[in-house]
Amino acid sequence: MLKEGLMNKRYDVVIIGGAIMGSSVAFWLANNPDFDGSVLVIEKDSTYQDSSTARSNCCIRQQFSTPENIKISQFGIDFVKNIGNYLTVEGESPDLSFVESGYLFLANSAVETSLKEAFETQKQLGVKDVIWQSPDELKTRFSWLNTQNITGATLGIHNEGWFDPYSLLQGFKRKARSLGVDYIQDEVIGLKKHNGSVVQVITKLAGSFNCKSVVNAAGPRARSIANMAGLELPVYSRKRSVFVFKSQKPVDMQPLIIDPDGMYVRREGDTFICGQQPDEDNDPECFDLDVDYSFFEEHIWPKLADLIPSFEAIKMISAWAGHYEMNMFDHNALLGPMTGIDNFYCCNGFSGHGLQQSPAVGKAISELIIYGNYRTLDLSRLSANRLKSGKKVQEIYVV
Repeated sequence: MLKEGLMNKRYDVVIIGGAIMGSSVAFWLANNPDFDGSVLVIEKDSTYQDSSTARSNCCIRQQFSTPENIKISQFGIDFVKNIGNYLTVEGESPDLSFVESGYLFLANSAVETSLKEAFETQKQLGVKDVIWQSPDELKTRFSWLNTQNITGATLGIHNEGWFDPYSLLQGFKRKARSLGVDYIQDEVIGLKKHNGSVVQVITKLAGSFNCKSVVNAAGPRARSIANMAGLELPVYSRKRSVFVFKSQKPVDMQPLIIDPDGMYVRREGDTFICGQQPDEDNDPECFDLDVDYSFFEEHIWPKLADLIPSFEAIKMISAWAGHYEMNMFDHNALLGPMTGIDNFYCCNGFSGHGLQQSPAVGKAISELIIYGNYRTLDLSRLSANRLKSGKKVQEIYVV
């Protein structure tokens, strides 16, 4: 429903997409004392039930290969642990139910070198909570783990884990609204340009909104919004299924485990959840939410049983699917304006890392809008303009 007085109103910033990234940008804009402008967030589905945010398993880790991603996560972990300092409204702060159980990245002979290189990069950036484990150390620490083909691993002891994505989203949104941000449920159907700038956002129900700046935070549909501005983004929707099961034998698993092929599994109460991205040849763009149970039966379960023999006897409980906004150029975020339209800010292409990156990226985009440069974290290498130069910033640990 359109809020009274919004029709054809002018806003300093219009944010397209009100899930985790859009609401984070809105919060950081409104929370900055150097910004006194107006902000409108346009979200197609205010229930968020089918959004990437709501359907994420929402983990956060420091174990990345790209320096920027490591720094982004360091900021995000501090934000999650101190959420009350940021998102408290009328004395209440979000309960994220953060489970700080760490990550375990397993290596074989094919990926050991790259894992060690990432480990060294993490140490250089001050990550002290990740340690290298030999196969013997792994077997001692995790007796239920089959280490026959494992050559080593990196284990995050602290400052990694998982939390409730919907609570973080609602926390951002509630705080942003308390600071004067307007939200409407509507669909953007067009952008009007003049002299190289987007000057108007056109919606299906509410008409048009004049603006000074636009933020594209449309998640898996970011490419279509960019096309409205005459821009090309290599961001595609990729479906990911998450499977929930019970083990008939006890497994005292603490960290989230990622095998050398990118399959992951972690505990969720008295159950376990797992998943893996399919091969590129079997990973088309789609927007449906149908779960591929055959993928679990044929690909994931055999690997689970080999890695953790106790998982030979399990019972499927449930499953769900959601979408990654996959940046097919280099699997890293595309941030900021692109040459030709300086007031159209990309906040796209997080390739499965959006939830954990939302605190830092939201602040970064807000700084670009307010100051014209980064103040907190230098994310210049993640500029959307690298698409034009062809210079990739490759993230190899996409899960």
